[in-house]
Amino acid sequence: MSEHAEVQVRPGGEGHLVALTDLYNHYVRETAVTFDTTPFTPAERRPWLLSHPVDGPHRLMVATAADTGRVLGYASSSPFRAKPAYATSVETTVYVAPDSGRRGIGTLLYQALFDALADEGLHRAYAGIAQPNAASTALHERFGFRYVGTYREVGHKFGRWWDVAWHEKEL
Repeated sequence: MSEHAEVQVRPGGEGHLVALTDLYNHYVRETAVTFDTTPFTPAERRPWLLSHPVDGPHRLMVATAADTGRVLGYASSSPFRAKPAYATSVETTVYVAPDSGRRGIGTLLYQALFDALADEGLHRAYAGIAQPNAASTALHERFGFRYVGTYREVGHKFGRWWDVAWHEKEL
């Protein structure tokens, strides 16, 4: 477990499901950060949670308030693509509660995630960042991600087209 003054970071589990679903649904409803367009129920989100065990290349790290246990954010690594030759690559993502930004929580989450992945035999991590998103771009660059290209107008949400900038990190 990683700790920082008021925040604890540890693997996510069943007890976090409702809070993680609520957090993600905020981004579904309010932002173009995710291209999901319909909020999830916890039951619908459960397979995603279960696809992130406490070991292996597909992890889920959750940041909680040390005093209340409230979920402040999460980071995960997931399969990059389904085909077997992609098995040593992961796609990473991080979400922070809207009232918890600019506190270093994203940094704590990514540090814990990459520490957990260090011995998993992975080769590359990829991150797709809907544009514009300067804060996410800066976070990824701090962790050694480099820009590799942009998919132009790849997503349509809220009546407009969105670009996604892709970044990669050597693991």
